[in-house]
Amino acid sequence: MFRPLAMQHAALWLVRESAPAAALALAECGVFNPDTSEQFKYDLPDLPEQHYREAFLAARNRMDKILAQCGRRPEFAPGAETRPVRLEELEQLNARLAEIWNMLFQAQEKLHRLEEEHGRITQLLQTLDLFSSLDLDLGALLSEHRFLDVRVGTAPSANLPRLREALELAGFLLTVFASSHGMEHCVTVGPSGAGPRINALLQTAGWHTVEVPPELRTHPETARAELVLRLAALEKESLAQRGALEGLQSAHWPELEAAEATLARAAPYASVIDSALRGHGGLVLMTGWVPKRDAERLRELLHGRIGRPFLLKLREPEPGERPRVPSVVRHPALLRSFAQLVRTYGVPRYGEIDPTWLFAVSFVLMFGMMFGDVGQGAVLAAIGFFLRGKLAAARVLMVSAGFCSAVFGFLYGSVFGYEHVFDALWISPLSDPLRVLAVALYWGIGFILVVSLIKTHNLYVEKGLAAALFDAGGAAGIALYLGAVLGIAGWLRDGGFGAGPAALAFLGVAGVLIYNWHEQKGPQMERILVSAVETLEAVIGFFANTLSFMRVGAFSLNHVALALAVFTVADMLGGAGHWAAVVVGNLLIMVLEGAIVAIQALRLEYYEGFSRFFSADGREFRPLQLREGK
Repeated sequence: MFRPLAMQHAALWLVRESAPAAALALAECGVFNPDTSEQFKYDLPDLPEQHYREAFLAARNRMDKILAQCGRRPEFAPGAETRPVRLEELEQLNARLAEIWNMLFQAQEKLHRLEEEHGRITQLLQTLDLFSSLDLDLGALLSEHRFLDVRVGTAPSANLPRLREALELAGFLLTVFASSHGMEHCVTVGPSGAGPRINALLQTAGWHTVEVPPELRTHPETARAELVLRLAALEKESLAQRGALEGLQSAHWPELEAAEATLARAAPYASVIDSALRGHGGLVLMTGWVPKRDAERLRELLHGRIGRPFLLKLREPEPGERPRVPSVVRHPALLRSFAQLVRTYGVPRYGEIDPTWLFAVSFVLMFGMMFGDVGQGAVLAAIGFFLRGKLAAARVLMVSAGFCSAVFGFLYGSVFGYEHVFDALWISPLSDPLRVLAVALYWGIGFILVVSLIKTHNLYVEKGLAAALFDAGGAAGIALYLGAVLGIAGWLRDGGFGAGPAALAFLGVAGVLIYNWHEQKGPQMERILVSAVETLEAVIGFFANTLSFMRVGAFSLNHVALALAVFTVADMLGGAGHWAAVVVGNLLIMVLEGAIVAIQALRLEYYEGFSRFFSADGREFRPLQLREGK
């Protein structure tokens, strides 16, 4: 719960013929995370079975295209069959999938062409509506005339009067037969031979010639009747083709289900080939990482599945390998919604303390402190309780945050913004704002001390005892910070810093300074300067992070102030308006301020908490698995 599971490096040596069965067994066990082992690349230079992977990828790609066209995926039950898939089977499957895809593609293309033609005919009918007022044969109108120049086009309505006058001077007539969106659809008729001059006039007026499709070059009513008949025939043909396509899909669905199961059984070996398989001659090696508690179960499964001899070598991670070791953290159900927020920041390195438990407790407490109200907290908790579907992942987080808000509401004496329904169990924030800010400051000091202790542990795991003792994030940094905090508190209380806190802070600064100097490389003066700057940066960082927590108190005051503003507006309205303002005001506070408070709490967790101790660059545990579908 607090740390990733202990891991072991697994090196599985076996003959090449047993590799597919071994990969399938590893996937069924679900605890083997493949990992490329560079230490064997000279002893085992070959990257075997690349043809197998290529055949798998080709078949997988064709299968995905077929299933995308079908709009559904077959169900695959892991463990239904444990026989490994041979290369010849993959090649035959790929060829068969190519045949099925070709049949489905041709049927789909025919349907697509019919639908395109349907759309074209529909568009022609819409275009025909523009010519419906012309009660004449468009073919006869637009055919070549020896003495007449006939044109059909559009022009902006604003330009039409001047265009009409100019055309009349040239001996042309202009007739408008339709209008739409500031454009006029027109026919111009005049003597032939004036083409260049008429072209210039039309171009100046913004004229656009309309090309009349061949289907419309007849009388509008005749064209409409023919198009309606063609549209009905296309709809009937499309329906039949759609049925034929669905029939093809249904006819081949059992075959596709079997193909999907075959690909699912081939996927583990193809994945191992890509990432963690090396070989030489008839010998191959698979390398990866296994949780220590599952190692013997994996060995027993391999013994049951592999007929030929094999060698499974397990060892603890070496210090230089820690960045490559995947992290496996098992969270209880109550922490999973919090773990998702932690995961957005990053994955803990192997050996680091997982921050999910600290995040869950501190986030909920800070949210409650900033959003303390019995009624509003109860509403948030109730909403969270009834979350379903994809939002159900946030149920625990929202219920716990709402419950904590209600608890702090009792401490503050606030219910839906009313401050006098019952007496505060602790304090009303606006009655003593300095005390509220001071408590927020104490909270920040405690939070930073806790995360510094976690950082000390992580430094010990990653860099050893010296770093844990003398790094700015380790024991020396804690001594520096604690001494400074105690000294400042004594100075504010008694007027003096105090010898004990001063000595503690001095020892911390000296330890950090000397350690930084020791870790630097380069000329003497450069090492001194860099060490001094890094130590000063650590000191400033401690106190900047501490002051950031005053926003916890500030937002608790802001919450009460917003409620007062709501009641001020409500009192101005009176009657029904008063209660409407109270209800709407509370809703706005819950939605707007609730979101802001959540963001502020998340910011404090990320930047004042995680940034101090959480590297967030660990490797996520991704074991071989027999998955449904892909």
